[in-house]
Amino acid sequence: MNVISIREETTRTTNTTPAAVRLERVSRLYGSFVALREVSLTLPAGSSVVLLGENGAGKSTVLKLVSGLTSPSYGRLTIFGTPPQQQRGRIGTMGHAPMLYDELTGMENLTYFAQLHDLGNTRSELDAVAAAALQEVGLDPSLTRRVSEYSQGMRQRASLARVLMAEPPLLLLDEPFSNLDFGSAHGMVDRLLAYLATPGSDGTPRTLLMTTHQADLARPLAKSTVTLSAGRVASISGEMRTGDASAEASS
Repeated sequence: MNVISIREETTRTTNTTPAAVRLERVSRLYGSFVALREVSLTLPAGSSVVLLGENGAGKSTVLKLVSGLTSPSYGRLTIFGTPPQQQRGRIGTMGHAPMLYDELTGMENLTYFAQLHDLGNTRSELDAVAAAALQEVGLDPSLTRRVSEYSQGMRQRASLARVLMAEPPLLLLDEPFSNLDFGSAHGMVDRLLAYLATPGSDGTPRTLLMTTHQADLARPLAKSTVTLSAGRVASISGEMRTGDASAEASS
């Protein structure tokens, strides 16, 4: 059985920072269906990786495993050196559902999430953080429309604001360009590039792992691409083949 892995090479002996994501022969079964088959991947901190593949290839399964929403049936998975469940405060996830409260405005939603993440000590501080997050994705903080009245593209941008507001060192995005027009999609790419360009407050380089069917849009973000097919890694391209990490096939 062929397994393609990404692993650190020269930095392993000089950099003691744990890999942002490490999957070691990970499989995920749902009954008799094998969604992921002995996948081994290592993403050093600072990686920006796009997962490609047809529907059912295993892309969303990888994100669910990395986020800690589900666990491997076999194999080992660590995030910054520990199980994902111990790192949830350092993982930001944006899936198909926006994870916003429909009955609240965008500003009310983000102020609430800012409070949950302890991003301010007073209401004015929380409001300032929320307003800045909305403005950075091109939404008006003064908009009084409830999220239930947002377009799908506005929901998508508000969801991104929710995720980035907490500045997670590991960012997981599942089809982030869905429902976005051309201008909004490129605006999201610019926002993500700016986010990834600066390290977190603890100095850890920010890491991105995302899925998309729109590879052209993701190209500016993709330092590396990993293509999945039928639950296996079919190919790897980009920096992770020739830079700090290598790809190899083993049997």
